Amino acid sequence: MSLVAIVGRPNVGKSTLFNRLVGNRQAIVDATAGTTRDRHYGKTDWNGREFSIIDTGGFSVNSDDVFEDEIRRQVMLAIEEADVILFMVEVGTGITDLDMMMAEVLRRAKKRTILVCNKVDNYELIYSSNDFYSLGLGDPYCISSMSGSGTGDLMDEILRHLPEDCEAEEQEELPRITIVGRPNVGKSSMTNALLGQERNIVTNIAGTTRDSIHTRYNKYGMDFYLVDTAGMRKKGKTMEDLEFYSVMRSIRAIEASDVCVLMLDAQQGLESQDLNIHNLIVRNRKGCVIVVNKWDLIEKGNNTMKEWREALEKRLSPFNDIPIIFTSVLNKQRILDVLQTAIRVYQSRKRRISTSEFNDFVLPIIEETPPPTVKGKYIRIKYAMQLPTPTPQFVFFCNLPQYIRENYRRFLENNIRQHWDFSGVPIQIYFRQK
Repeated sequence: MSLVAIVGRPNVGKSTLFNRLVGNRQAIVDATAGTTRDRHYGKTDWNGREFSIIDTGGFSVNSDDVFEDEIRRQVMLAIEEADVILFMVEVGTGITDLDMMMAEVLRRAKKRTILVCNKVDNYELIYSSNDFYSLGLGDPYCISSMSGSGTGDLMDEILRHLPEDCEAEEQEELPRITIVGRPNVGKSSMTNALLGQERNIVTNIAGTTRDSIHTRYNKYGMDFYLVDTAGMRKKGKTMEDLEFYSVMRSIRAIEASDVCVLMLDAQQGLESQDLNIHNLIVRNRKGCVIVVNKWDLIEKGNNTMKEWREALEKRLSPFNDIPIIFTSVLNKQRILDVLQTAIRVYQSRKRRISTSEFNDFVLPIIEETPPPTVKGKYIRIKYAMQLPTPTPQFVFFCNLPQYIRENYRRFLENNIRQHWDFSGVPIQIYFRQK
């Protein structure tokens, strides 16, 4: 599929244009310079042709931003990858030194470049756009990414420059595996290690990743979307608006995922915020894999891994049937196991059991260990079935469903889990009147 990259200095409206073209608020937009850091991908279509758009961070030199070098490297990767480049400038500030440096980079890149003059909100400002001819990149296209004026002509021009032989990919229903956790546990490092490229910026500074970054993974017979998210801190510690929006993006990513990889820091263990994220995953009925990262920094004895596993399962109860993998992303230790386990959890989450097979298994167990009598009344479960829902949910039909207690529900769930592999998958069990 064809790729269009949006580049320019900070705060010229790249993310606003990106959101407008893809049709939703995928990228965080804020007046703070340097809001976007990683490359952010989205899809759009115009006149029946579909193509991908890359949003990039602001190109800057000698700024106060500690991420400047990494952002600039991400911009250069986007330029190298793209078929067409939208070079955004701002009509109100005119040509700056950074604009001239960026124009020089683009001329050397020898890529199809469209000069986009943003924040042209009235006809008088169109005359000011003539100054940008001096950049030597052709006619400036005057738009307002906020209101959308001029974007139709811009899309026509983009189509004119896109390679003709690129056909749109068919939309595939691929699994979505989302990496979540607190800040600085190694989520972006894990994404980069799995992809084998510097897809996301990695630093020791908490909050480096802001947006939820989607990437398609197609290796070793596996095909799915891998989503890196921003670190999720407690509400009381989320002070800045940018961090609030980053956390909201992470929550939305969990809601849209099939399986969540919850990463923990081995040096800090399972903290209360990790439990909050785990509860959010379970409430949304998503598959879960727990990854204990930085395992190389832990002093180990003969049973260290077993003791850790037992301690984690105890704290995660009642839903403690979760795969736990101990990794070191830095040393690339057991990182492929994470993907294979996540795919297995995804397949378990989609498992469908026929009504006859399910009853053949559960009814003898119920007959041998029936629900306890309540107030002298016997509870008789007649039959059961799996509901036609996206996640595993089972219903048991009986004469007195209101008298069945939670411990018997757990008893049935444990037996189901022992017989079928639902590790990492939340199960719902309901009792209904026959």
